[in-house]
Amino acid sequence: MSAHLALDEPEPAVADDGVWLTCIECGETFAPFDDVRYTCDDCDGLLEVRYADLPTWDDFGAGGSPESGPYGVWRYSAGLPFEEGVSLPEGGTPLHYVPSIEDEVGVNNLRIKHEGMNPTGSFKDRGMTVGVRVAKEVGVNRLACASTGNTSAALAAYGARGGMETLVLLPAGKVAAGKVAQASLHGARILEVDGNFDSCLDIVQDLAARGEAYLLNSLNPFRLEGQKTIGLEIMERFHADEGTYPDRIVLPVGNAGNTAALYKCFRELREAGAIDESDVPKLTGVQAEGAAPMVEAVEEGNDEVRRWDEVETRATAIRIGNPVNAPKALPGIRETGGTAVAVSDEEITEAQRDLAEEGVGVEPASAASLAGLRKLRDAGEIDDDEDVVCLTTGHLLKDPDAAYEAGGDPEPVPNDTEAVLEHIDDGSPSVFETVREQGSKAADSPLIPALVAGGLGLAYLYRKLRSEQ
Repeated sequence: MSAHLALDEPEPAVADDGVWLTCIECGETFAPFDDVRYTCDDCDGLLEVRYADLPTWDDFGAGGSPESGPYGVWRYSAGLPFEEGVSLPEGGTPLHYVPSIEDEVGVNNLRIKHEGMNPTGSFKDRGMTVGVRVAKEVGVNRLACASTGNTSAALAAYGARGGMETLVLLPAGKVAAGKVAQASLHGARILEVDGNFDSCLDIVQDLAARGEAYLLNSLNPFRLEGQKTIGLEIMERFHADEGTYPDRIVLPVGNAGNTAALYKCFRELREAGAIDESDVPKLTGVQAEGAAPMVEAVEEGNDEVRRWDEVETRATAIRIGNPVNAPKALPGIRETGGTAVAVSDEEITEAQRDLAEEGVGVEPASAASLAGLRKLRDAGEIDDDEDVVCLTTGHLLKDPDAAYEAGGDPEPVPNDTEAVLEHIDDGSPSVFETVREQGSKAADSPLIPALVAGGLGLAYLYRKLRSEQ
């Protein structure tokens, strides 16, 4: 681990109520709120929020279990810069069971952390509840971001909630309509740039450097503080349900903010003594084949990510060629024993359909996590005894056009009940015929006598226990 990613440094004089910023490259420290700062003044390295006192599970909620006290981002305020933020509220997203996919993939346990159930439909809300609160703390009144869509929707909503002007820069023609509509309706000024996401981020960083706006992309270290609560929720909920922590978390990678945030979450839990080193899940990143600079760096063993100027994938949320959080995320993948893999758009679409068949509706980029899990299982890089959580980052309705294309076509029918019945039957057995056929097959099964005997035995045991009581 890099010396400046370790969390054992003493509290510096610049700390404000036990909170400060540390450069992960040179180790310089800064006061958190006395000035607007996104990177190190000395070396331009990425900054990370640090705390004098790191909480354990007992410090969260009302007693250290998911059922105790409030559930959401601010349940974990003991590990955040403030007691509360600009909130809608956010967090507390479900950790779904997907039994059919679990059986098909062939792992011990598979859960889906569905971040699309946040207020604006993506994980970005977690970062904005903290980031917009910090913006108020440092006294700015104009917020800005570059976005592939989800960041703009979240910033517009939270900026509106906080009564602040919001400016979003989007790559022209490259953002799903649902996301543009969200930002527009929440009152953001939308500027469409003739370039890709990375070009938009270059411009926003320039504006922020000139003091024209407060940057709330994941380059901002406070954004990642909200996003690390994804890891806290996964660990707490999984342990409550299964009595153990997951072996691996598989997640889509765009700007690598979540990878960096989860790694920070696990480092803090480890430093606080809340988990052991062996409890830390392997962080496994997934990118689309047409936008995979992180995968390239992991596969080639590079310390830095090479910027891809040309990127293309139908998974618009991860159509990014220069992940700014790579210096935090690459060590996270390597230090936890994880890996990274690229998947095709076709594999992403298949995974999106399969998740939908389990009732979990996600946008294409979200489905990359399941597509990546499948690919790594097929390659033998993930074992069949692993407990795995796939992170899905955005809701199906974020990209309705992609959902429509991935789904089945509507079937035109006449305006008549009998004609509708004839169409839906269309040579296939009716519901009643299917039930009758399956019942007949079951009756012929050699398992039936054993099942009947077992049922009678359980009934006898139940009556005996009742009588003894």
